[in-house]
This record gives sequence, structure tokens and C-alpha cells, in this order.
Amino acid sequence: MAQQKQDALLEAFKALLNEERYGSQGAIVDALKDKGFDNISQSKVSRMLSKYGAVRTRNAKQEMVYCLPAELGIPSTRAPLKQLVLDIQHNDVMVIIRTSPGAAQLIARLLDSVGKQEGVLGTIAGDDTIFIAPLKVADIDFTLNKVRQLFENA
Repeated sequence: MAQQKQDALLEAFKALLNEERYGSQGAIVDALKDKGFDNISQSKVSRMLSKYGAVRTRNAKQEMVYCLPAELGIPSTRAPLKQLVLDIQHNDVMVIIRTSPGAAQLIARLLDSVGKQEGVLGTIAGDDTIFIAPLKVADIDFTLNKVRQLFENA
């Protein structure tokens, strides 16, 4: 029974994001409550957005909304992510990744999850650019190589 509720929640969540109308987590919470999911919280929605790789992008009306872009979908492996990374370089201080439009936040989440063992102290992501702060600037080549390996071997 609990699994059926989880599956129904996930389907409703994905359907709402596919509408490309919801610009805030609070709006998603309200819409899910309207669909009968009374025990949903903003923190639960936040975790779901992160887990399923939702990004904020502009819809046809140029409003900033959460969505699961068709080209991203829900990543089950890193293979589709490789296609989203266009360029990886460094400037002796930071590693900079250029991605397809709308993909930077998804890629940055992946990089934040691998973290320090790959030399990544943290990331900042825009729409199509990611800045990576290396664990040690002196070891930036190590970080660059590790990040490249993540996407070349995907």
C-alpha cells in the first residue's frame, strides 16, 4: 500500500513538472495537496526535485519554472550526461564546465555528490556553466582530470 502511494505521488509530481507552470516549491506543494497528497511538505518536494534532476528554466511564457526537460529526463546512469557536457577547462584557479542549456545544475549536483575524492570542494552552477572550486588550487590538474574522466567514461 505504501509503495502504491509513493508511485502515485511520483506520477503526480512528474505530471505537474511536465506542465511547466510551477515556479516555486510552495506552488508544487499546493498543487500536490490539491491532488490529495495531504502529507507533502516543502522539504519533501525539495528532495524530490533534487533526486529526479529537476531544473528551473523558462517556459513558453518566459516564466521561470521547474521541469524535467525531455533531453535530461530522469538520469539512471551517467551516459546521457556525457552528451550534455560540451567543454571542460581550468584557469589555474577554477575548473569551468560548459553544458547544454539547462543542464548545468544537474551536472553540478553530480559533481557535488562525488566531492572531495575527485578533488571537488564545491560547485556553482548557472544555466549552462559550472564553476568548480578545487579542493586544492595546487592540485587543479588532478581535479580537471578526475572531472574529465567522469564524463569520458560515462
